Amino acid sequence: MAETVTLTIDGRQIHAAQGEILLWVALDNDIYIPHLCADREEEHPTASCRLCFVEVEGRPAPVPACTLPVTEGLVVKTRSPQVDGLVAAGFELIMSNHRLDCKNCSANGNCELQRIAKTRKLRLKPKNLPVLDKNLPVDDSATTFAYDPNKCVLCGQCIRACRRSGNGTLGFARRGYLRVVTTFGDMPLGESNCTECGACVKVCPVGALAKK
Repeated sequence: MAETVTLTIDGRQIHAAQGEILLWVALDNDIYIPHLCADREEEHPTASCRLCFVEVEGRPAPVPACTLPVTEGLVVKTRSPQVDGLVAAGFELIMSNHRLDCKNCSANGNCELQRIAKTRKLRLKPKNLPVLDKNLPVDDSATTFAYDPNKCVLCGQCIRACRRSGNGTLGFARRGYLRVVTTFGDMPLGESNCTECGACVKVCPVGALAKK
């Protein structure tokens, strides 16, 4: 059995198993830390969304909570001017590449972007960056769900779910601004080896993958 340690998050003393990842410890204790790409089932976090920064006593700079194993005596702040600045910058970057259409989105009211914006008092519409709408075609070829790449935040949740529960149909392609989630050879989902198990739809945090 793992050793139990005591740590402090936002002034609260919390007990957790030694080595457990800070992000999950915080969330399990009703302390919200913004996140999009973190996945409990993955041993090695990608830490790509850059939203789960926290300040750790004794460390010179904020660190992603999804990469930090808890240890005895750890003291963490989920909010500080530096943390809030990093999260705000990361969120604005994501929103500059996200088609904002909440009222017509299936995730409206249950969207992780809306939750982050509400809890951190951030604007969904970028203030300092232009919105780069790629105007990519929606893949409506599958029978049970559709994929709108213009809403995708590239968190990779669907790819990992597809690898675990489906055929591993989905993957990342291209780099930088052109990066997308797609199938092998960019085939429409309905013409690929996708089994339409729906695992990708269940984990999509923003409504880019949505049931019909």
